[in-house]
Amino acid sequence: MPGIVPTTQPAHRPTSDRRTTPARLPQPQPVHAALVCTALPSLAVSSTTGQLTGQGLDGCYRDGRRILARCEVRAAGEEPLVVQGRLIAADRALFTGVIRRTGERGPDPEIRMERMRSADGTERITFHSSATRSVRLPVEIYLGTDLADLGAVAVGLPGPELRAAVHGSGLRWSGRGAHAVVTATPAPQDALASAGLLRWELELPPGGRRTIELHPRLQHGAGGVPAPAGRGPDTSVPGPRTGPAGPRTRSERPPRSWSPARLECDDARADALMAGSLDDLHGLLMRDPSLPTDVFVAGGFPWRCGLAPAEALWTARMLLPLGTRLVASTLRTLARTQQATPGADFGRIPGPLRDAGPHAPAGCTGIEATLLFPAVLAEARRWGLPDQETERLLPAAERCLQWLRTAADPRGADRGGYLPDPAPDGPYRCETQAHAHRAAVLGADLLDACGSPGAAELRDWAAELRARFRTDFWVDDRTGGRPAALLTCDGRPVPHLGATVAHLLDTGLLGGGTLAPGLLDAPQTAQLSRLLRSPAMDSGWGLRGLAAKESGYNPFGHRSGAVRVHETAVAAAGLAAAGHEAAAGALTKGLLDAGESFGHRLPEMFAGEQRTVGSIPVPHPAACRPAAIAAAGAVQILIALAGLRPDVPAGTVAVRPLGTTPLGAMQLTGLTIAEQPFAVRISRLGMGMVEEAADGLQLRA
Repeated sequence: MPGIVPTTQPAHRPTSDRRTTPARLPQPQPVHAALVCTALPSLAVSSTTGQLTGQGLDGCYRDGRRILARCEVRAAGEEPLVVQGRLIAADRALFTGVIRRTGERGPDPEIRMERMRSADGTERITFHSSATRSVRLPVEIYLGTDLADLGAVAVGLPGPELRAAVHGSGLRWSGRGAHAVVTATPAPQDALASAGLLRWELELPPGGRRTIELHPRLQHGAGGVPAPAGRGPDTSVPGPRTGPAGPRTRSERPPRSWSPARLECDDARADALMAGSLDDLHGLLMRDPSLPTDVFVAGGFPWRCGLAPAEALWTARMLLPLGTRLVASTLRTLARTQQATPGADFGRIPGPLRDAGPHAPAGCTGIEATLLFPAVLAEARRWGLPDQETERLLPAAERCLQWLRTAADPRGADRGGYLPDPAPDGPYRCETQAHAHRAAVLGADLLDACGSPGAAELRDWAAELRARFRTDFWVDDRTGGRPAALLTCDGRPVPHLGATVAHLLDTGLLGGGTLAPGLLDAPQTAQLSRLLRSPAMDSGWGLRGLAAKESGYNPFGHRSGAVRVHETAVAAAGLAAAGHEAAAGALTKGLLDAGESFGHRLPEMFAGEQRTVGSIPVPHPAACRPAAIAAAGAVQILIALAGLRPDVPAGTVAVRPLGTTPLGAMQLTGLTIAEQPFAVRISRLGMGMVEEAADGLQLRA
């Protein structure tokens, strides 16, 4: 997988050592069985026991650095028996255990422990006594850390544990240009630095309780001056970064950038999925270090704990029904990264390459983000983005559209003006043409609304692209045909069927709440709907990245067979908008079933094995969880059932719910249209009724 393989070779070993100590290969560490408390740039990861053992990803992290790898509690000489560990919010976990002491009679423990951990590593360990007499309870806490980068830990290459020193009421570790400090309240009665051990003798009165608090913190470099994570000796391992901003207290966390939406549905699992997804997204919110008033949603833990341009834009777009604040701040953040130097890349938003599976070279996420920018801005205006904010962001959108027209391949009619990805040599991917077409159509709509030139040229280019695409990218066969995954640089179609074709269904909103034209015509869209519903594509939990009958299919292939939540959500929303309600409902219910198996917190992807009676989806070892586009995709697929089509500049909104009502009756409250609260109820018969809306907003048929 790109981005997790060391860039240096293992050190030379004597011949006698090579057989007994083979080189350790980097591999993703499992995250799906872990409890992950997220409040970026802080993270806390452990098993359901609550013990931080230093194994795998266990630990507390700040700014991409592991400040605490070990935090193991013992009471009365034994580890507590933990009976429950669970997330109570995205940034907090609660562990409940009992303690058996020598000499206790009967099966009922008299001492129980509650261990509350926050994402910043703060812990409150409370011991409750139900004994009828005073109890003396010896408590020991073993602490340790390696101050390793998250990127190294995530691929199983942590550093050696550092030596501790007693520091005030706790311990301190130094190394790799930073210091980690853990202070304890109350102060321990004994501290043994060589073992990383703090000790207490707690006196618990009858029915009483005692609490120990641990507060870890990170100090960078000399004098506490922050230094970006990863500048130490382990820079040979590329990995995720949470940005150069220093650690923040809970009160300094980014404010929630969307309205507190709530879903009440006949299928209560949908309510839980909505709530869990929004909670995950709040934990991934980050401030832009260059302008802390702007926020965005990071890609996900553990691989993308920072700005991932395309994923940040997709997330903001899918959360538009909850308000435009996140879209505005995300667009401002990305506008500051836009290429400003004259040349072929002028106007492009930079982004890394992304693996595209066995049948295509890596694609460029920067191209995807560049094409998303003007489309997201145009749609945000329809949802109620203020005019002054639209005007502020318009120059950056115009530069994106200028790059599109420059980069679209002009080399003869056989290329059709298609956009290569990565530019300038291609290939020509079907999803990239869909992004480019949407950018041109919605961008022209935006330019017209703002009185800017260039709209007619964009519409002409989009119309020509549609005409050519429906011929060049359509592969006829006995089953009715299929869209090609891509055209090679010499114009040959590659017919492999995969989930990226879902983007052909995603067109966007124009004035009057009408859908923008798509690259496929109506019969081709109907055929694509049939293909997506086939067992080869629909695993029963969602769309496979590559159809099961294609060469190279691998249920664990993250672009060649695994189910990616984002693409399934895009397909379901597109099918619903195009009137293919049965297919949209089937995908929605499948993803909802998968969400239940994952505790209503969907990972980025999971194995594309066929669903059978009694089976559950299998986690992918390299998936992010929480993941921004998975959580936002869950929100999108649920809200899409209501069929909202706003046009705030025209003062109207349409409600066109699915008549099949796949999840039964539902009520959405806490949405935002025109910067004002919006609520809608959908009956079991598929009838929509607006219950709250901005003054002057008219319901359109």
